Amino acid sequence: MNTRIYFLGDFHLGAPDAASSLAREKRIVAFLDEAAKDATEIILMGDLFDFWFEWKYAVPRGHVRFLGKLAELTDRGIPVHLFIGNHDMWIFDYVPKETGVIVHRDPIERTIAGKQFLIGHGDGLGPGDHGYKFIKTVLRNRLCQWLFARLHPNFALWLGDFWSGRSRKKSYANDRKWLGEDKEWLVQYCQEQLAIKHYDYMLFGHRHLPIDMEVMPGSRYINLGDWISYDSYGVFDGQQLRLMKRMSDGSLSGDVRITGGPAV
Repeated sequence: MNTRIYFLGDFHLGAPDAASSLAREKRIVAFLDEAAKDATEIILMGDLFDFWFEWKYAVPRGHVRFLGKLAELTDRGIPVHLFIGNHDMWIFDYVPKETGVIVHRDPIERTIAGKQFLIGHGDGLGPGDHGYKFIKTVLRNRLCQWLFARLHPNFALWLGDFWSGRSRKKSYANDRKWLGEDKEWLVQYCQEQLAIKHYDYMLFGHRHLPIDMEVMPGSRYINLGDWISYDSYGVFDGQQLRLMKRMSDGSLSGDVRITGGPAV
């Protein structure tokens, strides 16, 4: 059986407004339709939603085209993996039960067609960002989640959208530019991991900038960018992994791979 795995993420559905989110959602669904023609697996790298929280009997409105497409893909027997991001870390059991996706909350190692992969969303990895690492610990705390669930959904979702919007706006200025290896925390994280074990590919999202660079000989760090500015994705055919983008005509071509630094 041929291998063809698609990697994509950082959709931030719901942001910054309903109209642009809907247009983005339709692009993503169209991409998944096209990818499903030959995909053996689809891996979603997190931050699918700009904010998400699941109560016992309620979930946020919207995104029905996207959620329905995930259910359709898994019903057809295509494995879909989801790495939880920092904007949708409060995905609990609703999304996996309704859509059939396989949820991962931390980076994982995988061997695919003889290649060693390290895969994760990318938030809170590497040195620095200590404030976020503390907040992440708080937000993952079950007591904090239980307390937030006690809020009325109308107020809770307004509050969550407010937090997410502030976080996105604060970081977005840096998201669009290459900061240099000494300031790119995921590059440093990859270097730390490679000192322990060899990986052929280290794939992350979160950064919002398409990046494809050789960290060490034979080991590449690939950041998948986002679907706000780039419509970028990765595809592994069993032999090599390419960083690409969806073209304006909907085709899955347009290789954006470069050697080293950001792929823009």
